[in-house]
Amino acid sequence: MSETIAKKYAQALFEIGQEKDISDQLAEELRIVKQIFNDHSELYTFLKHPRLKEEQKSKFVDESFHQLHPNIIHVLHLLIERGRVEIIPSFVDQFIQMVNDAKGIAVATVYSVRELSDDEKQTLSQNFAKRLNKKSVQVHNVIDPSILGGLRIQVGHTIYDGTIRGKLDQLEQNIMAANK
Repeated sequence: MSETIAKKYAQALFEIGQEKDISDQLAEELRIVKQIFNDHSELYTFLKHPRLKEEQKSKFVDESFHQLHPNIIHVLHLLIERGRVEIIPSFVDQFIQMVNDAKGIAVATVYSVRELSDDEKQTLSQNFAKRLNKKSVQVHNVIDPSILGGLRIQVGHTIYDGTIRGKLDQLEQNIMAANK
C-alpha cells in the first residue's frame, strides 16, 4: 500500500518536473534527500514524534533542506503533515524510476564474485540495452562471493541468473523433483 502511495506522490512531482523541464535536477536532489534519510534514521523518529508541532517539523525541514527545489520541500511538508515520512525512500525510488523510464534508461544491479572492469560493465550495458529495448543501462556492480562464479543481473523485479550457485540450486531442485 505504501508503495502505491509513494508512486502517487512521485507521479505528481514527476509531472511538475516534466512541465518545468527540471526532472533531472529534481532526481539529483532527491537522491541527496534519500541518502540523508538512510544515513540518519533518527530523522524518521523526529519527524513522526507526536509531541512536536507541525510548525516545528516544517521549520526543521525548511532550515535543513533550504537549498533544495521548493517543489521537493513542498512534497516533504505534505509527507510529514500526512504522517507518511516512512515512504520517503520509496517515493524517491519511484520518482527516479519515472525519470529513467522517460529517458529510456534502465538500472541493473550486477552481482559478481569480483569487481567488473569498465569494459565488462560497458559490454553488459550495451547488451542489456538492446535486450531491454532501452537507450542505455546503468550498471551497478555488487560483489557477492556466495554466487561462486558467473553473474546475476537484476533489472527492476526481473533477475537473470547465470551464476554457478544458481545452476547448482537448479540442479538440486531437478534431482529432488526426480526423486519424488
